Amino acid sequence: MKIHEYQGKELFRKYNVPVPIGIPAMSVEDAIAAVAEVQKRSGGEVVVVKAQIHAGGRGKAGGVKVAKNRADAEAAIKKIFGMTLVTPQTGPEGKKVQRLFVEQGLAIEKEYYLGMLLDRETGRVTVMASKEGGVDIEEVAATHPEKILKETIHPAVGWQDYQSRRLAEKLDMTPAVTKELTKFLAVLTRAYDELDCSMLEINPLVVTKDGKVIALDAKINFDDSALYRHPEFNELRDEAEEDPQETEAKKWDLSYIALEGNIGCLVNGAGLAMSTMDIIKYAGGQPANFLDVGGGATTEKVTAAFKIITTDPQVKAIFVNIFGGIMKCDTIANGVIAAVKQTGLTLPLVVRLEGTNVELGKKILADSGLNIVSASDMLDGAKKVVELAKGGGK
Repeated sequence: MKIHEYQGKELFRKYNVPVPIGIPAMSVEDAIAAVAEVQKRSGGEVVVVKAQIHAGGRGKAGGVKVAKNRADAEAAIKKIFGMTLVTPQTGPEGKKVQRLFVEQGLAIEKEYYLGMLLDRETGRVTVMASKEGGVDIEEVAATHPEKILKETIHPAVGWQDYQSRRLAEKLDMTPAVTKELTKFLAVLTRAYDELDCSMLEINPLVVTKDGKVIALDAKINFDDSALYRHPEFNELRDEAEEDPQETEAKKWDLSYIALEGNIGCLVNGAGLAMSTMDIIKYAGGQPANFLDVGGGATTEKVTAAFKIITTDPQVKAIFVNIFGGIMKCDTIANGVIAAVKQTGLTLPLVVRLEGTNVELGKKILADSGLNIVSASDMLDGAKKVVELAKGGGK
């Protein structure tokens, strides 16, 4: 789950992570009013108008403007609000700006990059830092990986102050700034842990002219598997920024991730879903999604899954790959038939069933009178659905 920058900074404040004065706005009028309030509270004229979308690269796309006075700020607000921002993370379709964040301007001495995430190779949370702040960190990591500094957090003892000092030394910070960074990372790492983050990124982290370390950005993703511990996070969700299929999938407790291919996948079990995508690629195709209906799916749940898949205009064929254990093959067969009838499915459909009640499931499909292609095994199903997808869905 992702949240906006202004929401992330509000959480930062609760943990005493230093952030600039800022006010979110949901309209042009609110944003203009926020300018005067920020200027009053900060005691300065300079403000920054920021587009709020769930993607990085806003500055280069024109979604962040520094305004030296109220007139410049109003002009920036009217230009940014409602515009479609296209960044490397939005895709070519971009995202429409429907929220703004008006923030005080700071006298900046130096910019850095700071991030935290779970390193899958070590199985531990890792703090990353770089002198290359305020730029595309992905590009830096690809071309100059040596510029990305890393410190791993030991799960038994947590973040240690000496690690902050070690990072500061490599970042060429002065003793005074090192002290500020040590305090900053002590509270930031606690926030990451207690909020159940999966990723936290500050780009840039800045050192001001008076030696303060401040989070000028806040990009936070939460671990979906831990959201049950944070029901209050539901208020932070912006469904306008989320994939509509993924939002619908959450309502049915389906694990769904949209991809860029043209073959829809409906599978039970995460491991089998991954294998299904692999074998589709092996057969020369491209999966359009990851969709795990789970081990106890009902007919209604399977129908919902079909509806989600068919809302993707890129899908040209669908592959249902089920191993019947807890969820029996006849249940899936009935769900498939109900889904085809309810959605009026016209796309080619390949079904591979194996496991509990497999023969009954196959008989139900065969007797349905529907145009369903049966597969003997995974590879057979993958080859068939790839060929049908190449036919343009005919």
